[in-house]
Amino acid sequence: MVMKPLRALYDWTMDKAAHPHAVWWLAFFSFVESSFFPIPPHPLLGLMCLAEPKKAVRFALVCTLASVAGALLGYAIGWGLYDTIGVWLIGALGLSEAFPIAACHLREYDFEAILIAGATPVPFKLLTITAGFVGMNLVTFVLSSLFARALIFMTVGILFRVFGAPIKRVIDEYLGTVTTVFVLLVVGGVLVLTQLGGSEDEAGGPCAGVTQVNPADKA
Repeated sequence: MVMKPLRALYDWTMDKAAHPHAVWWLAFFSFVESSFFPIPPHPLLGLMCLAEPKKAVRFALVCTLASVAGALLGYAIGWGLYDTIGVWLIGALGLSEAFPIAACHLREYDFEAILIAGATPVPFKLLTITAGFVGMNLVTFVLSSLFARALIFMTVGILFRVFGAPIKRVIDEYLGTVTTVFVLLVVGGVLVLTQLGGSEDEAGGPCAGVTQVNPADKA
């Protein structure tokens, strides 16, 4: 039952790739995905890059900057509205169990945690809200978010700019495989987050066995 509304939302998002104002839609989805929207902008970015490979780097830059701007909204929710909007949002996104772990790791790993979340399929919104909650240094947060988002989006843009046609042929021929791999990456990204620093945790590290938010984590 949950998948049908999500699929409809995904299809609606993808329809914007052919919209006359597609760049503005890309910026919008990149912005809201960093704080609360469940659909990542990557597929939309990919479709737009496929349609116009010469503009791929421009699209990737729009995606990067809008995503970082949206990250500030997520930070603001965690910093000032966590007890109202933040708690509800984390629960609605199914990230309640991951939140205490994210809070702990942001306290312990700071810059590195944002890099991992921003440059992998880990839900970036979880880290932006959590960063505000724990009061992460704002300059560090913005710089790490910019670096991480640029790493993933600009890589996509450059690849499509240089290899646009060959990439399109591969996707057209192996669409099912590409889709499956993307889904596995998203699932794996969540597992990466929950196991961040796993070897240390198994040895009794600072975030071993964390199941609830430590009051000391609150800014």
